[in-house]
Amino acid sequence: MKKLLITGPFPLPITGVSLGTQIVYDEFKKKDNYQVQMVNTSYSRFDEKIGKLSLHKAWFYLKLQIFFYKVFRNDIIYITIGQTFYGVLKYALYILSASVANKQIVIHIHGNYLGKQYSELTGIKKRLFHFIMSRTNQGIVSSDSLKDNFRPFIPEDQIFSLKNFTLDELFVSDEVVHAKKYDRLHITYLSNLMLEKGIFELLEALLSLEEENVPYQARIAGNIAPENSDRVMQLLERLEHTEYLGTVDVKEKTDLLTWSNIFILPTFYTMEAQPFAILEAMATGNMIITTPHAGIPDIFRDQINGVYVEKQNADSITSQLKKVAAQPSMIRNYGLHNVKEAREKYRIPQFADNLEAIFNAAHS
Repeated sequence: MKKLLITGPFPLPITGVSLGTQIVYDEFKKKDNYQVQMVNTSYSRFDEKIGKLSLHKAWFYLKLQIFFYKVFRNDIIYITIGQTFYGVLKYALYILSASVANKQIVIHIHGNYLGKQYSELTGIKKRLFHFIMSRTNQGIVSSDSLKDNFRPFIPEDQIFSLKNFTLDELFVSDEVVHAKKYDRLHITYLSNLMLEKGIFELLEALLSLEEENVPYQARIAGNIAPENSDRVMQLLERLEHTEYLGTVDVKEKTDLLTWSNIFILPTFYTMEAQPFAILEAMATGNMIITTPHAGIPDIFRDQINGVYVEKQNADSITSQLKKVAAQPSMIRNYGLHNVKEAREKYRIPQFADNLEAIFNAAHS
């Protein structure tokens, strides 16, 4: 019987990272050969100031340190770590305690910023960052192209890529997929409404569609960062055919992605890896419009899963939407292909089994 401690953010709020941590916990709780404990490090206040330390954050993470004793009760310490200096530092007590106790330390990052952060640090911060991260036994990223994040800290043969997954509820039936409407653009954006996720470029593109009388409907869901709220709401108020839904649960998300035929994520997010939302949109039969950013090219092929747009370029989004609006059969073909691909590659049991194989591949 292996004892597994899962440390990282759990919902709420729902993010790709917190969802991934929850699924790891749920799946390993089902396994007869594992006993599972958890430490929830989720910070409830949503903002875009990742890597910035405030008094409220400092006090919150200081309180979490009291749970480090759980390290000594477990064999495998699995951590979905942050990617900034403070994002790593807040797990230092867990990592160093596990290292002293000779535990198996597995670090999973859902992003592509850890290596860049390390390269930008200097002096004592850089040495401390390296000291903490080099205690790691195994590193996990979402795809091979992101492995550089761990190369300064651990051996190459202990860096693993693990494809993300889609919740079972989002795999809709063939009947539902074939019943989708393709007569006009049904556009969904499903992510936090952050500057670097491309929300402003998307809203500007939708304004252009309305000015040019291109038929469409759009539904947007996700948290709005407080610093973006006024600007986002001003743009939304100008859009006649766009609806903001706020945050959505799994059932609402499934309904939303089943309604839509195009999913757009024009991200240039610094910490992006492989957005779960792209896989969710594939599972529900959507054409994907996104950017060639971070680990997205490892799960998305241009002209096969959909089309790329240029980063930070509203005109590029407008142009692609106008093209596909004139060819609804194209949207359908992409959507049907994506359902098939998602069913073959992005199931939760595969994800959990592959993670267990990584645990078992640790050096003795």
